[in-house]
Amino acid sequence: MSIDPKIDPSWKMVLNNEFNKPYFTQLKEFLQSEKAAGKIIFPKGSDMFNAFNLCPFDEVKVVILGQDPYHGVGQAHGLCFSVPDGISKPPSLVNIFKEIHQDLNQEIPNSGNLESWAKQGVLLLNSILTVTASQAASHQGKGWEIFTDAVIHVLNEQKNQLVFMLWGNYAIRKSSFVDRKKHLVLTAPHPSPLSAYQGFFGCKHFSKCNEWLQNHKMEPISW
Repeated sequence: MSIDPKIDPSWKMVLNNEFNKPYFTQLKEFLQSEKAAGKIIFPKGSDMFNAFNLCPFDEVKVVILGQDPYHGVGQAHGLCFSVPDGISKPPSLVNIFKEIHQDLNQEIPNSGNLESWAKQGVLLLNSILTVTASQAASHQGKGWEIFTDAVIHVLNEQKNQLVFMLWGNYAIRKSSFVDRKKHLVLTAPHPSPLSAYQGFFGCKHFSKCNEWLQNHKMEPISW
């Protein structure tokens, strides 16, 4: 399984050093060995860098951080929280749409496909980009976290006035990399049914994000 990154050139330019580091070679070898052992890995290879390919570096305005991909058949397609058209919305995504409905008085869409967000400048980044079928967090600690932490570092350093939407303790810990003098950091409990009622509902992150973008002369996101 090749993970020679089929990634947008704008990202390749800012992340080029990462692909040549020993951890990335080890990550590639791990994925190849899993594949050779007959394990099914999600998302499929062509979708692995979807978050980057749908949202080039130059166009990033908002970063939403997830943990690892959905591990059910047909769910993961390289964008955190998102599922392809025709796939049932997982519970966390249902709650995200409920909050958008409350916050912005928008209809809840039938589809859980968030590609339209990515194309408007929302980087839907999982901290871990692959998973073995039916085994949540099975690729934890294999190198992806080093790579995606580097992504956050380069965004923090090279971009201005981004909005980071960090939900749950795992994502919130990444805010230590972010310069709050330059960027807006919005934090809340995770939208999972286990924690959504502890402060995700009512956080109004979607209107706060758009207000920030408009105040900084950027197009708001059509959520």
